[in-house]
Amino acid sequence: MLLTLGGTIGSESGAQTGASGLVPMSGADAFVAELAPWLDGIDVVPRGFRMLPSPSLLLEDLLALRATIEDAAGAGFDGVVVAQGTDTLEETAFVLDVLGAASKLPVVVTGAMRDREAAGPDGPANLVAAIDVARSPDARRHGVLVTFADEVHAGRYVRKRSATHSGAFTSAPWGPLGLVHERQAHLPFVARRSPVLAAPRSSTPVPAVALIGTGVGDDLRVLQALPDLGYAGAVLEGMGGGHISVRAVEAALAAATSIPLVLCSRAGVGPTMRGTYGYPGGEIDLLERGLLWGGFLTGPKARLLLTLCLMSAPDDLPEVFGHYVW
Repeated sequence: MLLTLGGTIGSESGAQTGASGLVPMSGADAFVAELAPWLDGIDVVPRGFRMLPSPSLLLEDLLALRATIEDAAGAGFDGVVVAQGTDTLEETAFVLDVLGAASKLPVVVTGAMRDREAAGPDGPANLVAAIDVARSPDARRHGVLVTFADEVHAGRYVRKRSATHSGAFTSAPWGPLGLVHERQAHLPFVARRSPVLAAPRSSTPVPAVALIGTGVGDDLRVLQALPDLGYAGAVLEGMGGGHISVRAVEAALAAATSIPLVLCSRAGVGPTMRGTYGYPGGEIDLLERGLLWGGFLTGPKARLLLTLCLMSAPDDLPEVFGHYVW
């Protein structure tokens, strides 16, 4: 099954609709028709799931996507490919992996950095490679995968490293699990699996969780306002290994007494430290005084994980959250 959500891979000039730039316009049906010469002997069933730029996707969309993948497994499909915009591709892959979407069949997420009208669109090549990975027997033991520019990454660790480069994704500090070569998936490495987090019920409200960055001289007074604004939790992207200004310590600790507050690093490649720096505002100080350790998670992934934990395991949140930080 090919599930499309919109994004650059399906974007074209929106002049005919009055838009001044690119907008998502094409989906699964068009892709399958165009890729037919490369899909000989492969039965690809298209399904247009959403038609959105990926920054507009909601967690509710990702939960519905996981349920659709579960249905595909029950219907006897051998694999699922998800095509979407790259801005939030890493978040989709992470959520699907945490919720065990690939427990019964391979699930591969891909997209494109160049639109359909570009001189060299990368969408078709990425789609064919993703389909080749999804139909490989070796893909069944890896969890959710991301295939991009012929590299295959673990959905749990992948992140976008460039806003414009065609090889936009990395799994640093670990590296990719494998690659696609001559239409064959080669997957010599296996990412360590985590327990499957139970998917929240569809009727469970999605709590608001904030993602807050910081820098030189920031007193983070905004953190103290979050509970009154209705936020149920927050992720703080600290400097370096997870550090904040001494001026910000009071605000961070006050927030952590009201809502769960996760400490991550803004550096992008972790982990967040937890036992090196002991000054006020260092990671030892903050973790000993109630903040949750974000481990190797980036801020956006930690935000989604905290949201899911608040929905599925609020009574055991620190313990359950800790299962997924490595």
